[in-house]
Amino acid sequence: MPARSAAPTRSYDYIVIGAGSAGCVLANRLSEDPDVRVLLLEAGPRDWHPFIHMPAGLAKLVNRKGVNWNYDTAPEPQLDGRTLWWPRGKVLGGSSSINAMCYVRGVPRDYDDWAAGGATGWHWDNVLPWFRHSEGNTRGADALHGADGPLAVSDLRHVNPLSQAFIEAAQQAGYPYNHDFNGPAQTGVGLYQVTQRDGARCSSAVAYLRPAKTRANLTVVTGAQANRITFEHGRATGVVYAARGTAFHQPASREILLCGGTINSPQLLMLSGIGPVADLRRHGIRVVHDAAGVGANLQDHLDVCTLRHSTRRVTYDRISDLAIAYHYYLRGRSGAGSSNIAEAGGFVRSALAPDERADVQFHFVPAMLDDHGRHRLPGDGYTLHACFLRPRSRGRITLASNRASDKPRIEANYLSDPEGFDLRMMVECAKISREVLAQPAFDGYRGAPIFPARDDLDDAALAAFIRAKAESVYHPVGTCRMGSDAAAVVDPELRVRGVEGLRVVDASVMPSLPGGNTNAPTIMIAERAAALIRAGT
Repeated sequence: MPARSAAPTRSYDYIVIGAGSAGCVLANRLSEDPDVRVLLLEAGPRDWHPFIHMPAGLAKLVNRKGVNWNYDTAPEPQLDGRTLWWPRGKVLGGSSSINAMCYVRGVPRDYDDWAAGGATGWHWDNVLPWFRHSEGNTRGADALHGADGPLAVSDLRHVNPLSQAFIEAAQQAGYPYNHDFNGPAQTGVGLYQVTQRDGARCSSAVAYLRPAKTRANLTVVTGAQANRITFEHGRATGVVYAARGTAFHQPASREILLCGGTINSPQLLMLSGIGPVADLRRHGIRVVHDAAGVGANLQDHLDVCTLRHSTRRVTYDRISDLAIAYHYYLRGRSGAGSSNIAEAGGFVRSALAPDERADVQFHFVPAMLDDHGRHRLPGDGYTLHACFLRPRSRGRITLASNRASDKPRIEANYLSDPEGFDLRMMVECAKISREVLAQPAFDGYRGAPIFPARDDLDDAALAAFIRAKAESVYHPVGTCRMGSDAAAVVDPELRVRGVEGLRVVDASVMPSLPGGNTNAPTIMIAERAAALIRAGT
């Protein structure tokens, strides 16, 4: 989609900051009303690159500059002082344009817990209609699924034999088969449904922005870095942003809608004068509202990968990129090019689970993934990701300076909970992974271990391995927490406390992590937010 003028001259009712998973939804839904004028600002470029739209191209997006914010955490004290890489989408569609497309919602209790904790109106029975409203599932509609929504959800067109071996092995280990992780029960193993349409990625830009791009009342500006939100008498009135080397101030008559994500949204709030007062003053920022919760409550799923060599060359490690692209683009978007790579996975309940919910999630990859795939290993192999779904550790986002161009400081504080439960759970994740990969279904493929290098590590050695190798699985949430208490950053209608005319709509408002991937819940939040805004709530 070509960007409109870098300096819009018309007036706008709403300015949406960030054209990611949530921002594209808001741009579409709000501009459905022809009498409403919407400006959508995105710091990154258009989603033109073919690797974005060919699902297997995600492996080639890892090191591609220009579509990724390429964040790194501060040194993590409990992970041997390592800095961890946090990729986030900087392109139309945001992280939905670079993720692995797994469509997962979590379970009802995740949302009932939100509501019980003060996020009134966000219980399961209230959010389910918005999941269904967004979903266009090729399996059809039922009580839990929608078939007519903009976000296409499909079964994979191509599945590697190693992914099938994983599903069989997990059943041999005692875990049931599950054909729908968003069905009546989440527990079990199987193939993920993916956000794809006809074998191509269906990002939020494809699902929501493309259908709206011809509307005269919607303006999209790419390459637009938001620097701060402006206020008059405690009300948000506009956005200062830079595009093509020039700064602009664009007013909005109704609301500013911040959709920057878990890292960028708290950063822009603080740059605009909303945040912990001591931190703002340290950077010379005029205080608009003292909000200690901005940037706090950071949560993420920490992930441990178990890698083994494959004795058979059926993996994606050495497959020809040219052959994949040829087959995909010239033969009806089929073959390995339509794979999301993380084809199979599942949800299991460990021996340490504190309640009835699954507390471990698997993503199986028929390739060797070390350091997010940035470190290529020789030969062929396979990788089993495992993460603990409800970590107790909390981190924070803080400013590094008073300039939007400087990346904020990310302190994830993994494994920092005082009881040490998160580390015990990560050890459990590694042990369950080892158990699954040892099953007979892998006998025809199993080569030497890679990470960890031995199969007989005790708990202490596994803990050391986790501290040395665990990484993010890309699910940060919580830094603009939604709630009814005075410490919450936004209220249950997602309005920023202490000011008027400003909302945050993205994964940062989640009070706690849902049990699974976060893209579908983020889109659900935006769908419900759009309805609240249009209703004048």
